[in-house]
Amino acid sequence: MKIRKDQILNFWSWDIDKTLKYFKSSEKGLSDKEANSRLFQYGPNEIEKKEKRHGLQIFLSQFKNVLVLVLIIAAVIAFFLHERIDSVVILAIVVLNSIMGFIQEYKAEKALRELKSFISKKSRVLRNSEISEVDTKSVVPGDIVLLSIGDVIPADIRLIESYNLSTDESPLTGESLPVNKETRPINVDSPQPQNLTNIAFMGTSVASGSARGIVIATAMNTFFGKTAAYLEKTVHEGDLHRNIKKFSNLLLKVIVVMTAFIFAANALLAKGLLGSLLFALALAVGITPEVLPVIMTIVLSRGALRLARQKVITKRLASIEDLGNMDTLCCDKTGTLTEGEISLSSYVDLDGNEDNSLVLAGMLCNSVSFERGKSSTGNPIDVAIWKSETASRMLLEIRGYTVLYRNDFDFTRRRMSVIAKHKAGNIMIAKGAPESILSVCRSAIITGKTVDLSPDLVSQISQKVSGFENKGYRVIALAKRLFQAGEENIKEEKDLTLTGFLLFLDPPKSTIKKSLAALKRLGVVVKILSGDSPIITRKICIEVGLDISEDVVVTGDELSSLNEPDFKEYSRRFNVFSRISPEQKLRIVESIKRSEHVVGFLGDGINDAPALKAADVGISVDTATGIAKETADIILLRKSLRVLAQGIVEGRKTFGNITKYILNTISANYGNMFTLAASSFFLKFIPLLPSQILLNNFISDFPLLTISTDNVDEEFLKKPRRWNIKLISRFMTYFGLISTFFDMALILSLILILKVGTDLFRTAWFVLSVLSELVVTFSIRTRLSFFKSKPSGWLLITSILTGSFAIGITFMMLGSSLFKFVRMPGSLLILIGAILVLYFLTVEVAKRYFFKKFEP
Repeated sequence: MKIRKDQILNFWSWDIDKTLKYFKSSEKGLSDKEANSRLFQYGPNEIEKKEKRHGLQIFLSQFKNVLVLVLIIAAVIAFFLHERIDSVVILAIVVLNSIMGFIQEYKAEKALRELKSFISKKSRVLRNSEISEVDTKSVVPGDIVLLSIGDVIPADIRLIESYNLSTDESPLTGESLPVNKETRPINVDSPQPQNLTNIAFMGTSVASGSARGIVIATAMNTFFGKTAAYLEKTVHEGDLHRNIKKFSNLLLKVIVVMTAFIFAANALLAKGLLGSLLFALALAVGITPEVLPVIMTIVLSRGALRLARQKVITKRLASIEDLGNMDTLCCDKTGTLTEGEISLSSYVDLDGNEDNSLVLAGMLCNSVSFERGKSSTGNPIDVAIWKSETASRMLLEIRGYTVLYRNDFDFTRRRMSVIAKHKAGNIMIAKGAPESILSVCRSAIITGKTVDLSPDLVSQISQKVSGFENKGYRVIALAKRLFQAGEENIKEEKDLTLTGFLLFLDPPKSTIKKSLAALKRLGVVVKILSGDSPIITRKICIEVGLDISEDVVVTGDELSSLNEPDFKEYSRRFNVFSRISPEQKLRIVESIKRSEHVVGFLGDGINDAPALKAADVGISVDTATGIAKETADIILLRKSLRVLAQGIVEGRKTFGNITKYILNTISANYGNMFTLAASSFFLKFIPLLPSQILLNNFISDFPLLTISTDNVDEEFLKKPRRWNIKLISRFMTYFGLISTFFDMALILSLILILKVGTDLFRTAWFVLSVLSELVVTFSIRTRLSFFKSKPSGWLLITSILTGSFAIGITFMMLGSSLFKFVRMPGSLLILIGAILVLYFLTVEVAKRYFFKKFEP
């Protein structure tokens, strides 16, 4: 059986039996042996995505800098104007710099792809007549797949059974509204996904309901595989991306203005038009932190690998820095503050007596259908019912019932219901939040009698529910009524009789107090966004030691009554919310973001997907629903705030090391630029040859490639920090002028006192420029006194080697022939050493004043 493309497009018009027969399958699914055979035949069920960047693309991207391209063109022109040595040297350095950047970025891309392989994607299929969870890659044509709310659909599936199924097809069609699905054969003129309502498509997700169906296409044979839509997904823009844009705009303005000024000044002072052009372009390249993307990629990828060792997997490198800068964490109570292992503790009627029929009703009104009784997947409440000892004793009794129709749970109604057939008559059973069930009840069973619900009785029942919740139980109410055969509106839940409650326990995590304390020390505010009742939410928060702002637990009903300004104020002011909807979670996250906070959201359900997407950093767990994992930026292999706190520390280390590179580079590079702008007016020659500038730029960046290994001060990790463009701008000016002062000290000494020649002048300034950038790194890398903060071994070793090379090349034939260096006398080396010592000590003093005054 080999599926042809023209045959795939016919399955929507076939009946179920014909489809099953074609695939040599049945409603009981395939055997493991047959599935393995088909996996060999069809190959893995995965889209053959083009990698974002192949090796050649990464290498060519190193030349995308406009200044580099212009410099290459200018070097070619210089070659034909007989400035051949300079031309070759310039081109060689540009190529070497690109090769170095390529090696580092390629390694980082490879590491990121390997990290993503840790994230599991599972699908539920029938194999050997039993439900199995398999890797989505091993799903094959003919498999019977089970779908429920929150699942990402693993293949193109012809639906066999559907219970209120609707799917979000926006990744495939762009349609924002969920599409209702059916099972009957259909005939349509246009075989477009929008018209094929009995097929669930790969890459879309289940918005509501549940279903089962047969796989008719996998991998590249699916509709999703045949379209390029997956390549056009909007890239999430976090706090890092937004600030990189601001920083780039600042750099561009300064570079353009200063480079144009230096070119004009040198050209007008008759220093040669071509020489002035090459000098200005080389200087523009030299002062541009063109290896910033490489440095960031190295630091972020190294951070990603460290996070992986902490069971934190990164899907998007930039999210590591956003994680470190996060100052607000929004999360649910269940599974975060609590163990997340909900168990059925008791089942009582309205008189407080245990009643097995309530468990039977819970088993019938359930998203985990009968044949999935042994499955551990699905809604945690429903799974807990089926896994209880009482349920195992009632498996024989439940066979007397047949579920005719299911109204699946949704987060607006906060309940679900079924119509079940029994020899005693058809019944409607509803299960859900107590207040939701009470709203559709007309009566209740008290002491074996059915009595009408009065306001007083509703109040008594509500107090009983509150009593259970005060003891830590999660309460689910049950109600029922006879369903007459002539009734038409099978979805109408009304006139029910309240029968009792299922009581569940989810104890607090034993480690949660320490985890919350760790987040507090890190300056991260935790906000609880719970769908549970305010009573039980408050109780759990008190048990785990989470301080409740102003002792107020805000409910979803309260939020619904607020206007936009008040909603924003509540989002900022309070930290515990209960009975809130997915839409309110989303609005809270967006409101906090608009208040200039970096927001993380930890969620694992389909209702969490909008908030996960809106947050600066979306965090989920490997056991989450498919759509939650698809939306998140960070995946925790273990749902734990302790693990998350460790991830935040690693994110801050990453941010700290990126910051070191930026501050070091702009202080040194812009100091040189200010010096060159000033010296252009009194020097009769170009102070550095283009090849010397580029060599300086190349070798001085080399040690900073190891900045990712550097240690970060504990003091820096204590609070979230964000990119502060104003602070960076001030730093550039403040320390750039200090650098200029000591540059001018050397220049004036060389011209007025030592009266050296042009080549010796350039050699001395080259050495000072390289060494000053290397030396100042060990001051700028820490807010503390340099001797109180230990640098990494790699940074220290590479800096020593680079400094030695910068001095050594001026004594070599290579330096003389290619770069026109000359040997420096010992007295000049001593002068350069003295200036470096004074420069370092000045920066040490100045940084204390600067950070004390300007850093918030």
